Amino acid sequence: MTTTTKRLLAALLAGTFATAATVSVAQTQTTPEPTHAEKKAAKKQAEADKDANVAQAKVNKKKESQSKANEAAAANLKNAKKAD
Repeated sequence: MTTTTKRLLAALLAGTFATAATVSVAQTQTTPEPTHAEKKAAKKQAEADKDANVAQAKVNKKKESQSKANEAAAANLKNAKKAD
């Protein structure tokens, strides 16, 4: 092997070890436990999301009912026109 090849191989190995060490350090770091305030805020957010979903379901149901009523009214109008 030539000197240049040896240097290139040494640099490649050094880079590999440096990358492996960085990944190892990154994996050992953990996230801190959420605080009481964060847990409380998450619980309130979950409750708000649930309330919003219920409200949206009610709105959707009301729209569906209104749509059915409009269809029935249109059908009645059509039948009334036929009767004339």
